[in-house]
Formats: sequence, C-alpha cells, structure tokens
Amino acid sequence: MRDRITQKFISAREANYTLFMPYLTAGYPHPKETVNLLLALEEGGADAIELGIPFTDPLADGTTIQKANEISLTAGTTFPDCLNFVEEARNRGLKIPVLLMGYANPFHAYGDQKAIKDAARKGADGFIVVDLPPEESANFIQTCKQQEMSFVPLVSPTTIDSRIEHISESADTFLYCVSVTGTTGERASLPLNLETFIKRVRRKTNLPLAVGFGISTQSQFASVGKIADAVVMGSAIISVIDAAGGDNVTQQVREFVSHVIAKNGSP
Repeated sequence: MRDRITQKFISAREANYTLFMPYLTAGYPHPKETVNLLLALEEGGADAIELGIPFTDPLADGTTIQKANEISLTAGTTFPDCLNFVEEARNRGLKIPVLLMGYANPFHAYGDQKAIKDAARKGADGFIVVDLPPEESANFIQTCKQQEMSFVPLVSPTTIDSRIEHISESADTFLYCVSVTGTTGERASLPLNLETFIKRVRRKTNLPLAVGFGISTQSQFASVGKIADAVVMGSAIISVIDAAGGDNVTQQVREFVSHVIAKNGSP
C-alpha cells in the first residue's frame, strides 16, 4: 500500500535509480489478457504499474489510450473487474505497487469509500484521479489515509507556484508531474521547458516526482530520469500491444520494458 510505494522511492534514491511506472489500460486488448500483462510488466523490470480504469470520456488522454478505453469498455470491463485483475495478479505473485489511474466518475458511480476500501482489500496501493482537484477530494483523501492507500495529485507546467505548494499538501508518496499541457501520447521530443518545470516543483515540495505524458522511448526515459524520480510511460505500452497483434503480446511487452530500463542501473 502506501508503504510499498514509499519504500520503492527510498530504495531507488539510495541506488541512484529512476523508477519506471508503465501504464496499462485494464481490459485491453481483452479482459483475459490484463493479469498476464501486469505480470509481464513486472517481469520486464517495472517498479510500479498504473492500471487505467476504462472510461467513456478520457479527456486527458490522446487517441491511443482513448481507443484502448473504447475497446476495453466494449468488451464489458467494469470497475469491479479492474479490482479483480489486481487481486488475481497478487494471487499469482505480483509484488510491485499498483496505482489505479482514471477519472472521478467511475469511482463516484461505484461509491468513493467503497471503491477505496475494496481496492485496498484487493491489493491496490493507491489512486491517481486525473480530474479530482484537492478542493473536491477531502473525503476521498481521508478515506485513502484510513485505508493506508496513496492519493497522488497532478501538477502541470501551467500550475502556478502557490498552487503547486497547495496541491503537494494533499500528496503522501509522490507528485505526478504532467510534462505537457496537452493530452497523453507519443511525441518525437520532450518539452523544452521540462527541466525548468521540474525544478520549479522541487522548490515547493520534498516529495519524489514522477513525470508522465509524451514519454515513449529509451532515450526519453533516460533524459527524464536525470531530473525526475520516476518516469511514466503509457501510450508506448499500448502501441507495443497493438503491434504484437495478439501474438506473444506478453513477451513483447516484457521485452519492451526490459529495453527501456536496460541502461538504468540496478534498483
């Protein structure tokens, strides 16, 4: 739970190691594949996983993850299914932290307190809720604390300094820094102002920083790893799944993760 995430960051900092947090849309490419893919990500060397909860209107996501959401929902994936994926993966040996990432609506529809309690019981470690600002999340955060679950807020390049400080007060394990002002998706290059943005955030919090959105290659991972404590990669994982076309998809994902972190040292 929270402690599992915190320990990952402590160990990584002591070893001068950048955590790799791949994102996977639950239920994509098919619900029966999710648990195998979670295990493949860990086997490839992932340090934590963001499990995306499929939603009909993922406004912060680009076309790649939007499509994955649509296909997952068409296959009938529900929030309880997502929790069951985590539970089954834990039963099959998954050890690394799993953060449930998504939008507020599915959690509200299920019941916030029930969602958090059931997620904790099934083996998840926390939540990243893209459209739930601190001003609207007091009860959600409180329940997370009671269940020893992490709540990870987001900041972006347009977030002013005073607000970064305010948002960081609602965090307990790390802050998620959105690298760009647009949506998720693979990009040819990193934002020119990314290092300046990360330095600005560090002046307002002592918490570890994870950077996501637009990171898709080994070289980009290495570059971001010089300024961040963790790197998130999502659309690139979905693209690997797409390219596999159902043939050895878990092997392809495992090999991609191993390739990305190959020059990252040892945790």
